[in-house]
Amino acid sequence: MMPVRAAMVLAAGFGTRMGSLVADRPKPLLTVHGRSLIDRVLDRIAAAGIGRVVVNLHYLGHMIRAHLAARTDLEIAFSEEPEILETGGGLRAALPLLGAGPVLVMNADAVWTGPCPVPRLLAGWRPGLEGLLDLVPVGRASAHAGPGDFFLDRAGRLARRGAAARAPYVYTGAQILDTARLAEMPPGAFPLGPVWDAMIAAGRLAGSVHPGGWIDAGTPQGLAAAEALADTAGA
Repeated sequence: MMPVRAAMVLAAGFGTRMGSLVADRPKPLLTVHGRSLIDRVLDRIAAAGIGRVVVNLHYLGHMIRAHLAARTDLEIAFSEEPEILETGGGLRAALPLLGAGPVLVMNADAVWTGPCPVPRLLAGWRPGLEGLLDLVPVGRASAHAGPGDFFLDRAGRLARRGAAARAPYVYTGAQILDTARLAEMPPGAFPLGPVWDAMIAAGRLAGSVHPGGWIDAGTPQGLAAAEALADTAGA
């Protein structure tokens, strides 16, 4: 049985790291190999058999809405954010559209090389989990200068980098989340970090390592790196 009934694509940000590239269009409509970033993510969701998707909107959201009107392979709903709500707040605001239970959540500005991450996440979901994050080793993260996000133990459980100088794994922007803790949060803007921390404390946040590469396509350098690759089958 499919462990999730709906997916959410995070597309509400300003895309400030893109500079002039987003002066007249939102970041999710920038293209890699002639296809928009958001369509590349939606293609993977549809291929995995998830038919209902929520897309959150803010900056030039009308352009994303108009662009996605041409898609007939997915039932797409939109969660308008008059003010930016950050990842956690955006997910919470979309709960009436997403419904109860676990949902697939994907950033609109990530590109994977190698196999698509979605089937692996769906296969890895198991009872008792509240979150399952897609990870990539720091050495396989392109156009990403951060010191890593998570430690992963042999049982697949996660710990945050915290005060450590470095951590071996980077979060790629794809995850399955149970929505129960989000529903308990007050409305408004908040990051997802506190929700992850509560799941870690309960021993219910796990990681799944992507076997290929990953590109942070949220910068001009990352977009160029993705464009230069021939193998971007993942997303």
